[in-house]
Amino acid sequence: MKQLWAPWRMAYLQGEEDRVGGCVFCHKKENVSDDAEAHVLYHGDHCFVVLNRYPYSNGHLMIVPYAHISSLLDLDETTLLEMTKLVQHALRILEQTQGPEGFNVGINQGSAAGAGITAHLHLHIVPRWEGDANYMTVIAETRIIPQMLDETYAALRPHFDALP
Repeated sequence: MKQLWAPWRMAYLQGEEDRVGGCVFCHKKENVSDDAEAHVLYHGDHCFVVLNRYPYSNGHLMIVPYAHISSLLDLDETTLLEMTKLVQHALRILEQTQGPEGFNVGINQGSAAGAGITAHLHLHIVPRWEGDANYMTVIAETRIIPQMLDETYAALRPHFDALP
């Protein structure tokens, strides 16, 4: 029998993930000085790009507006445009570095829609491959992520550094 080793997920599974005492996204933009430690890939004028700490697949990114708002309806046009451009950049970078066969791109707005963080709007980009949702996901409710977040960050960061 082969072993599945993912010790970095234990804190999440036991509900002991780091508590920042407020919005995790606002904490990242205001209190974290080390982008690599926070897995922040890019700082725009109105949004930032970050790796999802608990990804659905390798390279799972989030685009987060700096504004602490909960609804897409409250997003100003300038931020919305930057967010959309960052989606395009992120898709190109992920295609070059990860070679996915498809993507899920979306916003879960509100808890009824599946948002884990309801108070601060964010957009998910999830790279997908044929067969990536295998029996482990269905039966064991476990996803297999073949690369540590720090390694994914190191592979993606130079491409985001090259953005205008």
